[in-house]
Amino acid sequence: MAFKLNENLERIWYSRTSWSLFLTPLSWLYCFIVCIRRKAYGIGLFKATNVGVPVIVVGNITVGGTGKTPLVIWLAQFLRESGYRPGIVSRGYGGKASKWPQQVRPDSDAFIVGDEAIVISRRTQCPMAVGPDRVADARALLEHQDCDVILSDDGLQHYALHRQIEIATIDGTRRFGNGRCLPAGPLREPSGRLNDVDLRVVKGISGPNEYAMTYYGEHLVNLVDESLQVPLSDLQGQEVHAVAGIGNPEAFFSVLAKQGARLTKHVFPDHHLFLKNDLQFDEGAWVIMTEKDAVKCRRFENERFWYLPVDAQLPKGFGIQLLNFLESRNG
Repeated sequence: MAFKLNENLERIWYSRTSWSLFLTPLSWLYCFIVCIRRKAYGIGLFKATNVGVPVIVVGNITVGGTGKTPLVIWLAQFLRESGYRPGIVSRGYGGKASKWPQQVRPDSDAFIVGDEAIVISRRTQCPMAVGPDRVADARALLEHQDCDVILSDDGLQHYALHRQIEIATIDGTRRFGNGRCLPAGPLREPSGRLNDVDLRVVKGISGPNEYAMTYYGEHLVNLVDESLQVPLSDLQGQEVHAVAGIGNPEAFFSVLAKQGARLTKHVFPDHHLFLKNDLQFDEGAWVIMTEKDAVKCRRFENERFWYLPVDAQLPKGFGIQLLNFLESRNG
């Protein structure tokens, strides 16, 4: 029921319809509360905590997938190559831990700490802590790990954590939908918020003062034996069950379709906690999923299950600008 409601809302947010007008009064109220809250932090009424090392926040102003996780992975790898010792904090959305913060390792349980946290930890090998309180997460990380910079995943609206650099991610195809705030539109904050961030990264086609982020993924990886990999081109003419429990599943499906696969699509809510029965499909056909979904399906994996890892690519100028900001504000 909740999934159907979300599906209907997205149709309103990203299509030309008058239905959003009925929700506009609630949108005005939401915007008012959001703006007052941010102003309260700006004037010091609410305290933003400095944890003692530079903090780089990666977030967005819209609901749904805009590429935050691949960007955080890229940033962690780039910073380490540049001589820094990055640590990562995140919400741990979908995790069912009874106590927070939680330290995350590549072999942590996705049901405890969340799916995105496992993907980030596996891909970066960086120290990571998750929990609803980013300040507590950062402090826990610094207490146990030798980090000299913190990456805050999906923390743009978490103003309690003082930050030196803000990076906003944007979906280059869907952009800001109808331009309205929740619940009439997809915006978490008014679009003018982007005027205050330091860097804008766009998944896809970028505009002025934006950096384009592209993805590349060339091989499918088998869940049972990760040393077994096949090129995407092997999908030509294949019958495939395509599984996606992410914010923008059509982006994933289009990658498989471009390779000539004949898809049967299976859409699940974002951060869906998969059960074995969810993946009981016809025998013989491949089951292909995102990397974020794959970490939740290892308990009932079989040789027909494959996932597509993707890596982000960003222009050289983005990395140079980031390091310039970090050096000038690390005082």
